[in-house]
Amino acid sequence: MPNSPSPFLTMVAEEMYKKRYAKRTIESYIKWIRRFILFHNKQHPTYLHDNEVEAFLSHLVLKQDCAANTQSSALNALVFLYRDIMDKPLTLKLNFVKSNRQQKLPVVLTIDETRRFFAVINAHQKLATSILYGSGLRLMECVRLRVQDIDFDFKSIKVLI
Repeated sequence: MPNSPSPFLTMVAEEMYKKRYAKRTIESYIKWIRRFILFHNKQHPTYLHDNEVEAFLSHLVLKQDCAANTQSSALNALVFLYRDIMDKPLTLKLNFVKSNRQQKLPVVLTIDETRRFFAVINAHQKLATSILYGSGLRLMECVRLRVQDIDFDFKSIKVLI
């Protein structure tokens, strides 16, 4: 099967589940580890180390014009792979091209734009959208909210990480 998961990546994911990593973190790390392996012509990470990590991270910037956060995510995944899975930590002096792409500023709506936005939202989505806007919760934190997480007396929301 061409799309069957590799036993190595399955083992990495299982190890991350055991260490109670978040599902999204596991998905992200597996994606970066897979891309790293594919970049090096499907060589097993056992045969790769600092120089190959540097080449991959530099490639992300030079050939794919990735942002600093993207490069940082890839680096974190590879640090985890070599430190926690391979038990061969990377050196602290990796020498790779760092992204200098400017970080995009978030779009901030004016008060009038915000009012118009909330005026056209359907009632079914208005509560969740209002909670997201007013509290600064992340999307998945809002999705996972339960009634017992809301303290009506103190007008507060309890968010567990």
